[in-house]
Amino acid sequence: MNTRFFVLPLLAACASAHAADPGFARVFSDHAVLQRDQPITVWGTADAGQALTLTLNGRSVSGKADKNGKWRLQLPAMPAGGPYTLDLAAAGSSASLKDIMVGDVYLCSGQSNMEFAVRNATNAWATTNSSANPRLRFLNVEKSSALTPQDELKQPAAWKVAGPDTIGDASAVCYFMARSLQQRYAVPIGFINASWGGTTIQGWIGRDSLRTLPAYTAGADLVQELATHPARAMQREDKRVEAWWDAHDPSAARERAFKAPGFDDSAWPQLTPAGSWKDSGIAAFKDFDGVAWFRTTVDLTEAQAKSASALQLGPVETYDTAWVNGVRVGGGSTGWAWRDYPVQPGVFKAGRNVIALRVLNGGNAGGLTGQPATRGVRTADGQFVALAPAWKYRLGSALKGQSVAPSPWDVPTSFTTLYNGMLAPLAGYKFKLAAWYQGESNAGAGEEYRTLLPLLMRDWRRGFGQADLPFLIVQLPGYGAAPKSPGNSGWAELREAEALSVKNDAHAALAVTLDLGDRFDIHPTQKTIVGDRLARAARVVAYGDKDIAPGGPEAVAATREGGDIVVAFRQTNGGLLTYASNRAIGFETCAGAVCSYADAVVAGDRVVLKGANAAGVTQVRYAWADAPFVNLFGADDVPAAPFRMDVK
Repeated sequence: MNTRFFVLPLLAACASAHAADPGFARVFSDHAVLQRDQPITVWGTADAGQALTLTLNGRSVSGKADKNGKWRLQLPAMPAGGPYTLDLAAAGSSASLKDIMVGDVYLCSGQSNMEFAVRNATNAWATTNSSANPRLRFLNVEKSSALTPQDELKQPAAWKVAGPDTIGDASAVCYFMARSLQQRYAVPIGFINASWGGTTIQGWIGRDSLRTLPAYTAGADLVQELATHPARAMQREDKRVEAWWDAHDPSAARERAFKAPGFDDSAWPQLTPAGSWKDSGIAAFKDFDGVAWFRTTVDLTEAQAKSASALQLGPVETYDTAWVNGVRVGGGSTGWAWRDYPVQPGVFKAGRNVIALRVLNGGNAGGLTGQPATRGVRTADGQFVALAPAWKYRLGSALKGQSVAPSPWDVPTSFTTLYNGMLAPLAGYKFKLAAWYQGESNAGAGEEYRTLLPLLMRDWRRGFGQADLPFLIVQLPGYGAAPKSPGNSGWAELREAEALSVKNDAHAALAVTLDLGDRFDIHPTQKTIVGDRLARAARVVAYGDKDIAPGGPEAVAATREGGDIVVAFRQTNGGLLTYASNRAIGFETCAGAVCSYADAVVAGDRVVLKGANAAGVTQVRYAWADAPFVNLFGADDVPAAPFRMDVK
């Protein structure tokens, strides 16, 4: 995983504007799929004021580039078909895209389980070798974290036709969903995958929406300020972080001198970080939990200093603050995320430059954990000036159980930046549906997710101009500790938030995946069935199929009947069944905060909790654990959704 530096507004403004020849926006390329049955918007760049004509399948539309050299034209809606050529003509010049299809386009997004590639999925060999399909295409959006909404993708797109040489790079979940739906509806299908492993949902929501939540207003505004007034924003963030250090580290004020370029570190020992400090072989680091300082220097020519734009440090475990010549340039809070800090002009100088790094391990391994060759200064013209392998170091205070809140622009916990860099450039493209597979990084905050997920759906619908855009939500599978007794579960609460978000949205559906998880691996490889379940949900909410339910059994009521409690289900698709037992496992009854496992027997569309109607029992739960074992399914082999509900 490589957290690249931010895309700044200046870069977006420079992307092909005032080009000598007219061109298409980066999301368009040969082999692209355009959404059928909706007006087709196409955009790009040309000379300011240049007259243009866009043609597809015999239909043309004309217009002009604006004063900034940008154009946007709309073709009439077309039925499924192709391949076509998309032509852009201007006086004396032209551009064309070949092998364009009109069909259905899916947007797939989330974190690593959506990013998870076909090549790593169960039965990947057979899948890859049978994947040739000229009517199925995909596009992977390059990772990009941007401070403001971008007009363009970070790099030109490369739509690919499904086949043995390409499909291994595709999102497995999105591919299997698309494959299933195409087999049923027989139209060209394209899917765009914009995912980033480990990221939280807050990064995928636009600023205007996210800042409506009081908890995120200041952070979202600070991201905007970093784009417009970077020095001021960095000073404000530096003040916040240093206040934390003053409150938690008794040596903070004294050690702050270590960041100064003129500080004399000649007495400090040296090490070459190539892994955690606990594994460095240095006795003082062996069991050390706390803060350590690192310093090094790099010499730059005048040209290099003028062009220097980023400090690359690789991964740092876990919380760090970095200074160049005494100026704060960044900080991180996730051990596996690479530190790639943008540096404002004028910070690096010709000659000797001092880099200082303060690291808090937060109980983890600690230190600069990447390889020395990954560390250096990057320049705007593509140079990489490597840092010397050895660093000076000094141990600071021993601090246990402490963590520093991340900056609001830090990937993977950033606010709005992933929407800005990876989704905003797609505005204008139309989609048949959006599929969302995320939540692992928000587990433990299920209550908040009940607000964030509906907010994301509203935000995307507004951003893409599709008020009824269907959303398909993959509910988290099982992962983590298997339950030995009833208890609390952050993953169960996140699953509940996903289910409630779908329940309250007429254009959303849920794909339950409890039975497809791996309690030892957060990245379960069985993606085919996940994709098939998404396809089933899509048939209902995106294609209007009235003959099936979007998912499996869903509990609708828990009532008292004599000495029992009876849970009624809908969408059983022919009745409930249990595997490997004549009892349904995972049911609990709760009296206040005390929950107990219940003896559960299936009876048609109901589950009877025998003798459970005891004094004080007010709630029933099912599969309420991080990695529950489940055996309750509908007649068509789809698992019952987890739930908790009050007893009537």
